[in-house]
Amino acid sequence: MATTEKRMNRYGLLGKNISYSFSQGYFTQKFNDLGLMNHSYENFDLQKIEEVKNVLNQGDIRGLNVTIPYKQEIIPFLDELDPKAKQIGAVNTIQFSKEGLIGFNTDAYGFQKSLEPYLKPHHAQALILGTGGASKAVQYVLNELGIKSTYVSRSKKNGQYTYDELDQDIIKETTLIINCTPLGTFPNIEDKPAIPYDHIGTQHLLYDLIYNPEKTSFLSIGESKGASICNGLKMLEGQAEKAWEIWNNV
Repeated sequence: MATTEKRMNRYGLLGKNISYSFSQGYFTQKFNDLGLMNHSYENFDLQKIEEVKNVLNQGDIRGLNVTIPYKQEIIPFLDELDPKAKQIGAVNTIQFSKEGLIGFNTDAYGFQKSLEPYLKPHHAQALILGTGGASKAVQYVLNELGIKSTYVSRSKKNGQYTYDELDQDIIKETTLIINCTPLGTFPNIEDKPAIPYDHIGTQHLLYDLIYNPEKTSFLSIGESKGASICNGLKMLEGQAEKAWEIWNNV
């Protein structure tokens, strides 16, 4: 007797060394809560971006998220970019549509939604620690909010600071500091960006894109100096919900 099997709707995360992934747990729980028993979410752990072809050729995938280090490297494999993703220059969500693979950036949405409740009028200048794919979405949002920002990286580039250049004056006038590096992520929880923490004070807001641990060394030291702090959990939840909306809008 023939049985009709429900078509599987597979979703997943593209990244490297992503066993810690927030997304898999979040979406697995979401599918359970919604009673979507024919939906699954899995990690596609790629050692190099070229391996993505094997994933994209699988027939029952309905949508993908993208994380470090492939948010920029994935772009040549897509058919189209949403205007916002194009402007940011990084993709963290892929929609499988009739027109092909379309890249979106929902990091910007998640970051803005999580940052805004903490912002005060004096947060007019920001330092963005790190220059990877997530930092592009962060700078895009800061520009939209009228907050002047400067990247900080280990190597000297035009219009950016190196960590060695950060001094008392820069830290005192730049009261919003956002960590976009992986420094401090579990299990290396003692690691932190090399900024002069002595000059952090009560006017500062420290935001860390990391969510595991809940309070990184970067945030703990900031809090001990009287700064406001926020981790990346709400950003991740916001970007995930926006990704789900995009996947269902085909």
